[in-house]
Amino acid sequence: MTKPNSKSTKQTSSSLVRGSVIALVIALTPYLFYTYESFPQTKVWETFLFTYESNWYQKVHVSVWTMMGKFIPLLLLFLWFFTCKHWWFHVILIPIGMFTFQLISVINDDVSFVDEVEIWWLLPIMLTVVPFVYLIRAKLFAKIRGTDLKDFEKELQQKRSFWEQLKDLFR
Repeated sequence: MTKPNSKSTKQTSSSLVRGSVIALVIALTPYLFYTYESFPQTKVWETFLFTYESNWYQKVHVSVWTMMGKFIPLLLLFLWFFTCKHWWFHVILIPIGMFTFQLISVINDDVSFVDEVEIWWLLPIMLTVVPFVYLIRAKLFAKIRGTDLKDFEKELQQKRSFWEQLKDLFR
């Protein structure tokens, strides 16, 4: 008789546990969102650790509802980013950045520690991620088509009009 490969079953078991935890977190997100209903509908919330005063939203309940409206999509995007196996997964950083700044903005409405032009903070993320993803795409297509990177570099160095460059993006 042959022994089953214990390393293979350990990997399968680990993958199953990890997948189950991720599925459980995704399934619990609606319940996590509705935790805002457990917060008081008053302007000030006092606990033994801290006191929270909702200035902008006037009620702690509304403030937490708004925060959860930003936090839950952010949580799901992080799960998607860390579990995605596609070559373009870095693009998910752009909506992650957007929801992060929106969450910071919601917190800022009551606490006032960040400026009001947070969308401009997303620009450096986009300027980094988009070319990086396009380079990965170009390398993948170069391998699929069988062209080598020297041909790709020569093509990049050719002077072309804006419209020719735009056409090349969609070929």
